[in-house]
Amino acid sequence: MSERSLTDDDGYLTGQLLIAMPTMRDPRFARSVIYICAHSDEGAMGLVVNRLIGSLTFADLMEQLNLTEPQSDPEKKIHFGGPVETSRGFVLHTAEYKQDETMVVDGTIGLTATVDVLRDIAIGGGPRRSLLALGYSGWGPGQLETEIQDNGWLSVDADVALVFDDTDLDHKWDRAMAKIGVEPSMLSGEAGRA
Repeated sequence: MSERSLTDDDGYLTGQLLIAMPTMRDPRFARSVIYICAHSDEGAMGLVVNRLIGSLTFADLMEQLNLTEPQSDPEKKIHFGGPVETSRGFVLHTAEYKQDETMVVDGTIGLTATVDVLRDIAIGGGPRRSLLALGYSGWGPGQLETEIQDNGWLSVDADVALVFDDTDLDHKWDRAMAKIGVEPSMLSGEAGRA
């Protein structure tokens, strides 16, 4: 439950949640909570976990891809993963589900971007919990670190409940802030200087 800084461990935020500061200037990320799937000296990639794409459902997506109509959870929601490659799909899921193409992010969460995972979800044989997203959030080398230093983001340990809960997306940002123990109204938009 602790806040993690860029100086912890290897300095990277893979497997962490990024929480947009109240003063986030980019409207695409205002009040966003992003699960960081990969972060290295080459950049970072994550998925927004608290924003949906209009009224697009899993059944709609399966129809667009000419795949079997879902027998399990046809009203599953589709998330806006970020503004990069918005037609590309990703499934963030619990790590008990694995394919050869699955990237295990940490011990509890994996990422798969194949049609096979969608088929498995459709027939009820996929991961225990999952989040379907179109598009992703990406940063070039050093870009995320600069945005954090400029007070654009906070980070916190991710947990399965917060990542995959889609019953109350409007309050997921507040819940992520509370996980750090931060009251949003007390945050300043000014970067700290020593």
